[in-house]
Amino acid sequence: MAFQILLNALLAFTWMFMNDTYRAADFVSGFVLGMVAIFMLRRFFPQRFYGYALYAIFKLVLIFIRELLLANLSVLKTVLSPKLTIKPGIFAFRTDLKTDWEISILSNMITLTPGTLVIDISDDRSILYIHAMDIEDAEKAIHDIRVSFEKAIQEVSGK
Repeated sequence: MAFQILLNALLAFTWMFMNDTYRAADFVSGFVLGMVAIFMLRRFFPQRFYGYALYAIFKLVLIFIRELLLANLSVLKTVLSPKLTIKPGIFAFRTDLKTDWEISILSNMITLTPGTLVIDISDDRSILYIHAMDIEDAEKAIHDIRVSFEKAIQEVSGK
């Protein structure tokens, strides 16, 4: 992926030099044309086209922002309610993610979401122990994490 990005930047600079214009707009147009060229030649690269990863990263950020907003509203509702009716709990989340960076991203996204905190990770890095401020159904929480964060992280890594 890094090679494709560098090649695309080189194509963008070449486009600028060939047109003898050195503006940001010319670089962007050269970058877009280079991206199209790399996409058309993608079968000659051993890795997948890097545009897919950029799209997956953008989608992961949007999912995180959505979950962050929903969790903030839930915590706000809990804090402003006159009666404290929360059910805190700890549950184990078995993850399919394998690499350290994937597990770190998942742990950070869970921890940064208000109301949840990753307490520990098992030695074999397959189970995350998560504390939730208000949890009624652990299976639903596990399913929500799996279909939102974990799936999006797998798309970024190309699995």
